[in-house]
Amino acid sequence: MKKLFDELSYEISKYTTQKYSTSFSLGIMALKPSIRPAIYAIYGYVRLADEIVDSFHGYNKEKLLKRLRAETYDALEDGISLNPILHSFQETIRQYEIDIQLIDQFLHSMEMDLRKIEYSSALYDEYIYGSAEVVGLMCLYIFTGGNKQQFEELKPFAMKLGSAFQKVNFLRDLKDDYQILGRTYFPGLNMSVFDNSIKASIEKEIEEEFGEALKGIKRLPGSSLFGVYLAYRYYLSLFEKIKRTSSHHILQQRIRIANSQKLLVAFKSYIRYKSAYL
Repeated sequence: MKKLFDELSYEISKYTTQKYSTSFSLGIMALKPSIRPAIYAIYGYVRLADEIVDSFHGYNKEKLLKRLRAETYDALEDGISLNPILHSFQETIRQYEIDIQLIDQFLHSMEMDLRKIEYSSALYDEYIYGSAEVVGLMCLYIFTGGNKQQFEELKPFAMKLGSAFQKVNFLRDLKDDYQILGRTYFPGLNMSVFDNSIKASIEKEIEEEFGEALKGIKRLPGSSLFGVYLAYRYYLSLFEKIKRTSSHHILQQRIRIANSQKLLVAFKSYIRYKSAYL
């Protein structure tokens, strides 16, 4: 029975999410159960591409990414894939009628990671749109459940949230991106002169995006509001820790939030939510 394969596919996407991200896993658990599998499917697919460009050193990354692109569009055309993560992803895309151009933009940004790029402001915006903002938009299709007017109203806020998350990731991973992967995403950033002043200017931009994103989170349907708010609070706590860390230490270590701290954030977020903070 194909139903067993469908269930297995979503379970593997769920396990992939749990394995790679405690924060997103806890956020997804706060969503309405009926939409969780689709969000797991989106995350699982995004993680596949991320692993190709970030982790599969010693392999032909370009070939692997081209294969993923081809298999993605084959799966969308056929309505099935023998790759369980890809199978759950294509089913989600079809079920929620997600714009396929968003997938194309995402894969384009992943391809940008295969090249040594000196990022201008335009290329920086292009990369963030494809690597993060479109992922937020894919999720928004699921959250709004086919309500096109609601989707269009919330679209700019979903993009701001995706962008803020990605820029926090850039600061968190600054050391590894530069020293291991040879990447520097922030436009015009000279790592030899990265200091607290430069760090503060980047943080100001992120802070503004978090503020805008929260306006949209407050307007989400009840099925997704708390889950997205929880993910927002997790990233905000990580961002606050990064702000308290000097530029010197940012270049020395990857900033993390302990799982015990994440549970505390979850508890405080729930109290805020229940007390009509939103």
